[in-house]
Amino acid sequence: MERYDNFIDGKWQAPAGGRHYPIFNPAKPSESLGEFPLSSAGDVDAAVSAAAGAASSWAAVPGPQRGQMLSRFAQLLDDNKAELARIVTLEMGKPLGEAAGEVGRAATEARFAAGEASRLDGHTFVSERPGFTCSTVLEPLGVVAAISPWNFPVVSPVRKIAPALACGDTVVFKPASITPWSAVYVVKLLEKAGFPAGVVNLVIGRGSEVGDRIVDDPRVGGITFTGSTAVGIPLSERAARRMAKVQLELGGKNPAVVVDFDDLELAAREIVSAALQCSGQRCTALSRVIVTADQADALVEKLLEQIHGIQVGDGLDAKTTMGPLSSKNQLATVESYVQRGLETGAKLLAGGRRLVDDPDRNGYFYAPTLFDNVTADSPLALEEIFGPVLPVIRVGGFDEAVKVANGTRYGLAAALFTRHMKMAHVFARSVRAGMIHINHGTASQAHVPFGGVKDSGLGAYSIGHTAKDFYTNVKAVYVKWE
Repeated sequence: MERYDNFIDGKWQAPAGGRHYPIFNPAKPSESLGEFPLSSAGDVDAAVSAAAGAASSWAAVPGPQRGQMLSRFAQLLDDNKAELARIVTLEMGKPLGEAAGEVGRAATEARFAAGEASRLDGHTFVSERPGFTCSTVLEPLGVVAAISPWNFPVVSPVRKIAPALACGDTVVFKPASITPWSAVYVVKLLEKAGFPAGVVNLVIGRGSEVGDRIVDDPRVGGITFTGSTAVGIPLSERAARRMAKVQLELGGKNPAVVVDFDDLELAAREIVSAALQCSGQRCTALSRVIVTADQADALVEKLLEQIHGIQVGDGLDAKTTMGPLSSKNQLATVESYVQRGLETGAKLLAGGRRLVDDPDRNGYFYAPTLFDNVTADSPLALEEIFGPVLPVIRVGGFDEAVKVANGTRYGLAAALFTRHMKMAHVFARSVRAGMIHINHGTASQAHVPFGGVKDSGLGAYSIGHTAKDFYTNVKAVYVKWE
């Protein structure tokens, strides 16, 4: 079994305490994939010191040159897509096609960030006093902590690291503890792309030992975190104690609203795809369907047709369209929500069960699940399950649908399927979410800002031109020339 190390100051090195831990294939939990560092405070301190030591020299590299390195990195992602996708599938479980799509999306976002390195422009202002020039410039934060989740172990860290490097920041990267293999591979590609020692550092380990230490370090100017709201809120509190910038991409309970739509087959196809990609383990998953009573029966029938066509299995199998859940804990969480749904009187139409007798040996497979007649105050309708469970909520009309859509603590994404453009405009203005999708699922694009409101996010949106609002500080410059 291969043993992997941290990457600190341009060198691969074992954790200071000498401890490693194994990770396992969620489709075959008895299959170990390798051993990874259980890092400690000393490893974090060394990584932050390396990043801080490299910060001024990296910030002095002209933006276009930083962009050229990122372009090389993007090409390396494309060149190594097959192998990296295989690693993602082995350690996280998603089907190989989804994993390859994730790597391709990461390359696209890296290319956009490469271009942004040449677009870090400020503004010139007309002075209210004669003889003065007034302008603003963008300056790097310095050291940025990038803390990424397990569900998208390639695109999520690239979404953080690439714009940081473009803006002249150095990085300490802490991946999710169950998906460190992808992180190692990504950092090896960054190393191959030619980034100087100390510019990117990788520290692997538990969040309580590694993540908290990074967040508390006064040399870290900003923390970009993707994960659960339950973890993001205390992280933000810790950062606020020392006035560090935060960028938080947190949970979601994203509605798909269907009101007077002509093509229910299309709606069902888009909804099920967005709900069950990544086995429902994505923050932008459509995780509740809100449909008017006049179309509910027909839509439910179409949803069932789509769900019955899903092939659950090992992500390396070409026939698989939905892989296992990522871990035993995630399987238990999904099972508990299904049980709560049954106890509250929701009608189970499909799934609602694990697909193997012994998950510890045969994989964390769970059947795609559809509930009908779910009430708007049910845990199925309000709480983020992060699994292949789709509740249907029936409403009387559009106004009630909007009220239910807004009736959770989350505000990440929302979709509406309708033939009325006026209704679409009202929905886009009325629903409190960071991203609105009309007549399609919650698929984002690689150059458009990505983020949420309420308990779904805090700080500048990632992706696109808004990313630099987090990775830089604005400095105003006044020059008296007379």
